[in-house]
Amino acid sequence: MKAFPLLFLPLLCINGVEPKKDVSTDLRVMSFNIRLGVAKDGPNAWDLRKDLVVETVKRFDPDLLGTQETWPFQAAFLKKGLPGHAYYGVGRQVDPTTGEQCGLMYRKDRFEQLEKGTFWLSKTPSKPGSKSWDSSLPRIASWVRLRDKRDRGRELVFINTHFDHRGRQAREEAAKIIRRRVTELGSEARVVVTGDFNAAEGSAPYRALLAPDGSAAVLLDSYRTAHPKRREGEGTFSAWNGRRSGGRIDWVLHTSHYRIISASIDRSNDSGRYPSDHYPVTAVLKPR
Repeated sequence: MKAFPLLFLPLLCINGVEPKKDVSTDLRVMSFNIRLGVAKDGPNAWDLRKDLVVETVKRFDPDLLGTQETWPFQAAFLKKGLPGHAYYGVGRQVDPTTGEQCGLMYRKDRFEQLEKGTFWLSKTPSKPGSKSWDSSLPRIASWVRLRDKRDRGRELVFINTHFDHRGRQAREEAAKIIRRRVTELGSEARVVVTGDFNAAEGSAPYRALLAPDGSAAVLLDSYRTAHPKRREGEGTFSAWNGRRSGGRIDWVLHTSHYRIISASIDRSNDSGRYPSDHYPVTAVLKPR
C-alpha cells in the first residue's frame, strides 16, 4: 500500500494531449453501497442478488464507481462482471487483505492509474485498523490518482468512503479529515468523492465536508445542484422494499472543475427485488 501522504502531491496538468474526437468527455459517476455479502439477509442474500448488482451498474455504465461494504469475494465478482473496469480496495481492519473495503472502479480504456492509497478516518490516519472518537468500527477512505485520457490528459483524484453508522462525532471528524485532504491538494486539483456518509443533507458532517462556517465550498453536492428544490422522497436507503423516506445519505461530490449535467437516485428493481438496501446514486459531470 502506498503511503497516503502521496495524495497531497500537487496535481499535474499534461498539455498537448487531445481527447478522442468521437468520445465524450462527460464523466459518469456512481456511488453504490452494495450491502456486505456476509450479512444473513435471507431472500436478499448476496448470491441471490449479485447479478442484479452488476446489471444495475452496467445499465448506468459509469466511468467511476465507488462501492461501500465491499468484501473481497464481492470485489472479485464485480471485477469479473465488469472486466472493462480496474479495481482498487483494501480492508479497513489491521490486516487490509480482509474485511470491508471502500472499492474504487474506473474505466481502463479512459484512465491511467498514477497512484493509490488508503487512510483511516481516525486521529492516526496511517495506522491500519485505527478508530477514534465514538466510532463503532474502523473507517477508511480509499483513493486513486488518475490521468483522464479523454480530458486532455488532466489528472483527477477519486476518493471513496463510508462513515460510521453510530458515532455522531466520528462522522463529523471524518468529514473534516476528508475536507482537509481535499483542500491540501490545492485549488487546481480535480476531485470526485463518493460515499455512504450515514448522514443527511444539512447535518454536521455535510456542513463540515462541504462548507463549514459559511466558508466557500471546496466540494459541491451534485444532486442538490441538479435539483435545487428539496422534496419529499429523496431518501437513499431502500430497506429492500422501495422505501423513499429518510435522509439522502449517499452522495456524489465534486470540485468546481466540473459542472453538473444530471444527477439521480437509481430506484430500479426487478419486480420488487432491489440490488441492495441502498439505492445507487449517480451523476454526470462535464469537465470545465
